[in-house]
Amino acid sequence: MHANTTTHQGRLSGQPHLAGKNRAGNGSPPEGGEGACPAFGFLRGLHERAHAIEFRSSAGNSLWLPYHSLGAWRFDPSRGLLLNFSCDVVYLVLITGTNLDRPAADTGIDLFRAGLQRHRILWMREMAEDEQESAGEGPFIDAIRVGQCEGQEQVNQWLAANAPAFAAQ
Repeated sequence: MHANTTTHQGRLSGQPHLAGKNRAGNGSPPEGGEGACPAFGFLRGLHERAHAIEFRSSAGNSLWLPYHSLGAWRFDPSRGLLLNFSCDVVYLVLITGTNLDRPAADTGIDLFRAGLQRHRILWMREMAEDEQESAGEGPFIDAIRVGQCEGQEQVNQWLAANAPAFAAQ
């Protein structure tokens, strides 16, 4: 199991077969590098792009989904953020918390415009209640729920059970 604060580069360096794959030829981090706040990690460089996003549960499990599969996403400040990934099956990812639309402290990077929209978010993680204070005015993710659906009927059922505010009327 890994620490929820481990950076993407940190994970690569712990894997001998992957070490150095995402680094410049001289072994230094790519221009801009990585940054993180308690809720998510991101690429700093303006032209940097991630290929996938990792969703970390508080239990230590992770799910990676490719950005090229990210379709529509909706945000309701009182209900959360719903992401729709269309792969071989449809993955619905519901992220709930507070201040999800606010930038991470001292970075200007938010989940939406500078993050997901530009494919710069590397990971998001569920946070424990006692971490809310460390988040300050920044984003706090209290839950990440994932649904795996094989058809529109299953999508509708999952939305009705987990995210009724996002279900089609």
